[in-house]
Amino acid sequence: MPIKIDACAAQHQGDRKEQQDRVAILAHARRNGVALAVVADGMGGHTGGALAAEQVVHTAKTNLDNYSPGDESPQCLLENCMREAHTMIKASRFMNEKDPHSTAVMLLLQPGKITWGHCGDSRLYHFRGRETLHRTVDHSYVEHLIAIGKITPEQAQTHPNRNVLLTSLGGQEEPRFDFSPSTSLQAGDAFVLCSDGLWAYFDDAEMAAVVADHSAREACELLIELARRRACGTGDNVSLAIIKLDEVAAAKPTLPPGFAPRPGKT
Repeated sequence: MPIKIDACAAQHQGDRKEQQDRVAILAHARRNGVALAVVADGMGGHTGGALAAEQVVHTAKTNLDNYSPGDESPQCLLENCMREAHTMIKASRFMNEKDPHSTAVMLLLQPGKITWGHCGDSRLYHFRGRETLHRTVDHSYVEHLIAIGKITPEQAQTHPNRNVLLTSLGGQEEPRFDFSPSTSLQAGDAFVLCSDGLWAYFDDAEMAAVVADHSAREACELLIELARRRACGTGDNVSLAIIKLDEVAAAKPTLPPGFAPRPGKT
C-alpha cells in the first residue's frame, strides 16, 4: 500500500529567558520527496546560543538546496551541513565576542530511505509502532561513563555532570559526528528529533506510545505539555520534529452511475 508522510515541528521556550533552540523541516527546492529535518540546541550566553542554532538551520537549508543525490551521498550532505555550521559558528566568536556553540541532529528523507547524523546531545529516535528500533547515543560525559561501566543509565539521569558535552559545533576542537547508514522505510515508521529539554522527561517506551497513538501534530503538543508539567517550573527550551509514515488505505472501487449489482452479490 502507498505511504503518506505526517510531519510536524514544534517548540516551547520553557522557563528560560530566551529560546535558543531552532527546529525546522526543510523541503528541497527542486526535488520532490527530499526533505531535511533539523534540531539545534544553542549554547553560549545571551543571544549567542540562538545565533549558533540559527546558523545550523541556515547552513542546512543552503546545503539541501544544492544537494544532488546522484552526485553526493546522504552522509556527505549531513556531514557538510554540520562541518560548515561549525566553521561559521566558530568564526562568529571573533565578531560578537560571545562563546557560541550548538548541538545538531539531522534527518534526510528521500524516496524509500532515510539517513541521519548528529553532534552533541540532541537526539533522534526511530520507532516502528511502539517498538524502539534505534536511538542516537549522546556525545556527553554521562554517556561515556555508561559506556565504560562506571554508572548505570538510571544514575545518569541525576548525575551532577549530566549536561556536560564532549563535543559540539563551534568549539575549539574539531567536532565529532555520528551517522546512520541509509535505512529503508515502511509504514509504521516514525522519527522524533528533539533537544534535551524534551527527552529528559521520557523513557523510550512512553515516547514511542505517544507518537504511535497520535498524529504528528497531536504528539508534539502532548509531549511538550507533559515535559512542561514534569519540569515543575525549571524546564529548558523544548524543540522537536516528528515524521510519521502512515499507510494509506486503498480506495474502494465505485460503481458506474446507474449500475446495480445483481441480487445476492456485491
